[in-house]
Amino acid sequence: MTRHANEPPEVELDEIIDGIVSWARIESPSTDKEGVNRMMDTASNAMIALGATIERTPGREGFGDTVKARMPWGGDGPGILVLGHLDTVHLIGTADGPLPIRREGDNLYGPGVYDMKGGVYITYHALRRIVRAGDETPLPVTFMFIPDEEVGSPTTRDLIEAEAARNKYVLVPEPAQDRGNLITGRWAFARFKLKTLGTPAHAGATLDQGRSAIHEMAEQIIRIEAMSEPDRHVTFSVGVINGGTFVNVVPMECTAEVLAVAPTQADLDSVCTRMLNLDQINPSVPFEVQQGPIRPLFEPSDEVIGLYTMAASFAKETGFELGHGQVGGGSDGNFTGAMGIPTLDGLGLCGDGFHTHNEHVYISSIIPRCNVVEHMLRALE
Repeated sequence: MTRHANEPPEVELDEIIDGIVSWARIESPSTDKEGVNRMMDTASNAMIALGATIERTPGREGFGDTVKARMPWGGDGPGILVLGHLDTVHLIGTADGPLPIRREGDNLYGPGVYDMKGGVYITYHALRRIVRAGDETPLPVTFMFIPDEEVGSPTTRDLIEAEAARNKYVLVPEPAQDRGNLITGRWAFARFKLKTLGTPAHAGATLDQGRSAIHEMAEQIIRIEAMSEPDRHVTFSVGVINGGTFVNVVPMECTAEVLAVAPTQADLDSVCTRMLNLDQINPSVPFEVQQGPIRPLFEPSDEVIGLYTMAASFAKETGFELGHGQVGGGSDGNFTGAMGIPTLDGLGLCGDGFHTHNEHVYISSIIPRCNVVEHMLRALE
């Protein structure tokens, strides 16, 4: 692989690490529009420096903007779409608190370094290598930066699908899975919002006159999570719950959010039916279920396996093995894969602990994974 001015590998590695760290320092939880847009500014400027033309779509419903960056070669025909999100699950203050950005041995820690700023950055750097070498790719290349992936891409699915339809291939630098495997399929995901409505009362003097919305929600959560069939990879998980006002008031409202995972279309249909048909347990406490964003099933195809084979062959030539498989984590690759557009996912960095305060990437994976992405950009035609 070509390096700028024949620079030593350790110099290039330090450059990439510095870039990932600079992106991680811009905290960008999905719900913080300003933080996400600071990341969009940074990514836009990086792509402009490579010669890309920027198209920015203002955010909706309180989310950040969406950015498309198209390189100036390859004409107007179908090309390669690099699809990545710049929002994270980590709240503002995480980098100064429970997940400080630091390097310890082979581990680089920080909010979003694994999911998925590190993967997006090495893909950008792979393109930067090509530009620095004075080369062009056989196909036009468009990067699309998404602001709301971690909450199901509720405002960007239509934009993603429209752009994917104009391209021949989709590369997704989401975190690698299972010791570095690429992802050739993803299970389906469905989100649901729950709401219970109780009757307020003084929790001491007139407790018997109240009907607790929290109590009803607690019973619903137990019932919902009990529907999980982990041996079949069908799961229901409640990850957010809010309710009550004061401890001495019987709560009159409670809300919760459910994430359901399904490995087949039949399972997804069943999951949605079961959730939407749930009724109240306490007849005096109304209960509502509202369906949220769905990530459709992304199943492997011959074309997807062909993309994997290309990446794996190059990796083997350079000294390491790449496996593949269908996994339970969701991504925007669900949308493009379900459309039938050849999509290779999991091209990002190896690491561990995404969505936790132990999130980190393996520094030793940076150059090899960047090499694979560069090869794909150069080889696809």
